[in-house]
Amino acid sequence: MLCAWSPNWAIDNWRRRNPPPEKTTEPTPPAAPSAAAPEAAPFALVEAARGARRLCAVDEAAAALGLFPGQKAADAAALVPDLATAEAEPEADARALAALVDWCVRFSPAVAADPPDGLFLDVSGLSHLWGGERALLADFRRRLAANGLTVRCAIADTAGAAWALARHGDGAAICPEGEQGQALSRLPPGALRLEADAAAQLERLGLRTIGQVARLPRGELGRRFGAETLRRLDQALGKAPEALSFRRPPSPFAERLAFAEPISALEDLSRVCADITAALCARLAAAGRGARRFELAYHRLDGKPLTAEVGLAVVARETLRIVRLFSPKLEHLDPGFGIESATLCAYEVEPLVEHQAGLETHIGEAAGDLAPLVDRLTNRLGPERVWTSRPVESHVPERAVTRAGPLAPLPAESWDRARPRPVRLFRRPEPIEAVALIPDDPPVQFRWRGRLHRVRLAEGPERIGAEWWKAAIEDVSAAHIRDYYRVEDEAGGRFWIFRAGLYEAGTPAKWWLHGLFP
Repeated sequence: MLCAWSPNWAIDNWRRRNPPPEKTTEPTPPAAPSAAAPEAAPFALVEAARGARRLCAVDEAAAALGLFPGQKAADAAALVPDLATAEAEPEADARALAALVDWCVRFSPAVAADPPDGLFLDVSGLSHLWGGERALLADFRRRLAANGLTVRCAIADTAGAAWALARHGDGAAICPEGEQGQALSRLPPGALRLEADAAAQLERLGLRTIGQVARLPRGELGRRFGAETLRRLDQALGKAPEALSFRRPPSPFAERLAFAEPISALEDLSRVCADITAALCARLAAAGRGARRFELAYHRLDGKPLTAEVGLAVVARETLRIVRLFSPKLEHLDPGFGIESATLCAYEVEPLVEHQAGLETHIGEAAGDLAPLVDRLTNRLGPERVWTSRPVESHVPERAVTRAGPLAPLPAESWDRARPRPVRLFRRPEPIEAVALIPDDPPVQFRWRGRLHRVRLAEGPERIGAEWWKAAIEDVSAAHIRDYYRVEDEAGGRFWIFRAGLYEAGTPAKWWLHGLFP
């Protein structure tokens, strides 16, 4: 696990959002030979906290003068009159941290934010791509430094140990496997991510290091300082699990390609897409698995990732089929000054058993198979625009059909075939004017959309009540009862109409047209 921490995160991001004005080209008089170059003025960010204006971040110059976060702004101005201040922007810092998490996908597909100024990367099994953990750590630090971010990093078996070494170690530590206990033994108790009061109490009792805390009897330590102290200690030493909230779900199936020189041509992007897809599909085939979703990311020189995502209707791992889905999306990517690496991750991975449909067809691509067509339509039009209707078990007709995936399996029978339903069911029943001779008889004629229809044949009624068990008992009403009729007019048109509610004295019946039969 790699942990990165930026002690001046708010300061660095403020300076990136507010770069200094460009220098003018006008000549300036040279300084006197004996004059010393002026040092940069100390700088701090200020926010309102606990009923006063306080410093929330200070740079190195301000810290060297004794200023610290949490100090009142008035006191800081009295101590350092030339202190430069600006308003803190925590929302912008949070957005910057989320963007940094996305940027770190070039190093690991599993990245978790550690607000407000840190993050975790799961680099298990990835260090060989950089030539070792030390080379990975050096490349990570170099890239962040080039973007104006000062960071302290550490790699350890556990997230707790990496967090402690990054914040309280030398800032570039790599803990050997299984030796986190020895590496943490000399660090202060606050490195265990304890509450400030608990850490201060441990130090007041003479427990200056984690090693001293770990040697105490667990029963006494838990009774005196609580279960949280034991949990954090066990997590750091690897004796208890810790769940991190990754911004992207970690996938064990991922591939990465790095280039000796940046690329930008569309032909090169397509070739890289084919190569990295073939490598990932080979891994999926070796594991007997396929995936429903693939995400391809091209990483530009300026740090911005260009992502393209495709989804499949059924689990698959055919390289050519996946590359064809990515190809139209590559045309809209802007490579900028060049792309230096690419990553491909597979999600929704499931077991996939190969089958051969015929000697003349490829595996999984039988003649008449709709999956490739559905995939092209879905990725071009959007998943919400490609669907099919599926029956649902419900007494209410408009609730008996729902949208489902185009290749979703058919459910069990949801209504009696002896009671057919119209092929075209209106989304909302349309009102009609109908005339019936007696209350429970079908209408002899009705007017729909301004046209009069005389009924020649009729069948019914089929009484359908409301699903009263899904609502409060006080909402149940006889007005929700429907009597449906299948009628045919003199022109041969067949309709599905219903009367809402029961006949009551002085209350006219309301008739509705709900669907059409072929």
